[in-house]
Amino acid sequence: MNQPEETANGMNSAEPTLLEGFGLRKYYPVKGKRFGSKLVATALDGVDIVVRKNRNLAIVGESGCGKTTLGRMMAGIVEPSEGVIKINGKPIELMSRKEMARYIQPIFQDPYSSLNPLKTVYQTISKLLKTHGMAHDAVTISNLLDEVGLSPGKNFLDRYPHELSGGQRQRVTIARALSIKPQVIVADEPFTGLDPTLQSQILKLMRELQSKHKLTYVLISHDLSAVKSLCDEAIVVYLGKVVESGSVKDLLERPAHPYTLSLLKSYPSGNPNERSWIDDPPIMGDIPSSVEIPAGCRFHPRCRYAEDSCRKQIPSLLDFGGGHYAACPIVWNKMKDGADPSSFQT
Repeated sequence: MNQPEETANGMNSAEPTLLEGFGLRKYYPVKGKRFGSKLVATALDGVDIVVRKNRNLAIVGESGCGKTTLGRMMAGIVEPSEGVIKINGKPIELMSRKEMARYIQPIFQDPYSSLNPLKTVYQTISKLLKTHGMAHDAVTISNLLDEVGLSPGKNFLDRYPHELSGGQRQRVTIARALSIKPQVIVADEPFTGLDPTLQSQILKLMRELQSKHKLTYVLISHDLSAVKSLCDEAIVVYLGKVVESGSVKDLLERPAHPYTLSLLKSYPSGNPNERSWIDDPPIMGDIPSSVEIPAGCRFHPRCRYAEDSCRKQIPSLLDFGGGHYAACPIVWNKMKDGADPSSFQT
């Protein structure tokens, strides 16, 4: 075992860095006061993240953990309260929105809400192309739609969002993101709300587009099957902090943080007769309020392995080898002594 040390997101790769963030924090004011002080919700608290070329990164966690805030921050939609974000080594505060958009484009969870209901597909995509001084004629956009699986023969150009199915709307948002040829696409739960067949089709489309256009994805998702299919690396976020990072293979096959293990065990097996995750849930309770963050390890109120030290000390990310990091000294010490973490966390 290597000696414990603090790191960024622990990603080791020879690929060049496209997008990175250091010490990212995001605070939101909350109505009300306590003991004369204004209340503040902490969405992110000191997160480091590195996105490398050709290495898709997943941001994983429960609703309310801060993963969407982090993704929107990396896409330039949300401004950090503290911290630095760089694109190809250049701080984003030195970049115009137009310049930044040429590097990064978002795909949102709900395609219907991200499309203007009063504009046709042609108007939606042509506006972005025109803004960036690119060809925005009907032929160009029709070819782009064909590339994402919307046949030109069905005249999608003149349709409004309400005239499209959920899968078709998502393909339009992918076409819009792809239109100005970005390097990175930040996809926030792009499969949510789609039936399994459509999910599989969109996932396949994203892989094909990546191969053709040399894209790199940042995938925000709770769908572990999608993460496994699309991503190379992952960070697990809990209550605004990264608690584990490394290759997707490591996180799925040898999780080192109790929260990651709980997420994996909470995912239904697909067997209708399997009830262990219902009768004996691996994770209890709800994620705490971001206004009242627990002292010490933030996961300790829900962790069945918590010790007294977990309630007092804020753990750092520790090196589990091979670019795999986790903020759990209990597991780290057990592994250092030769124990199998899978036997410890059962």
